[in-house]
Amino acid sequence: MDLAKKKCIPCEAGLAPMTKEEAEKLSQQVQGWHLGADGKHLSKEFRFENFLEAMAFANKITAVAESEGHHPDLSIGWGRVGVELSTHAIKGLSENDFILAAKIDEIQ
Repeated sequence: MDLAKKKCIPCEAGLAPMTKEEAEKLSQQVQGWHLGADGKHLSKEFRFENFLEAMAFANKITAVAESEGHHPDLSIGWGRVGVELSTHAIKGLSENDFILAAKIDEIQ
């Protein structure tokens, strides 16, 4: 199933994060996202013409993140938005991170 069509499901502490191998397999479905060397986070940097466009994109991410109940770490600068995803409750990656990555790609 297309990741962008899925819905994030709340994760509880105590669940195991994805293995690096599982994350590598799912990362093939989200183009341009980079899996951390430790397999515990997913990141991507988006480029824009100016600060206003970067902020507008960050605000669109906010709306998607709120609707999914899953929140990325954002870094915003002139003409760029960095997005890092990880499921903090389990200290690693879950399917939710890949779902949100796919949804973010759709709004770009």
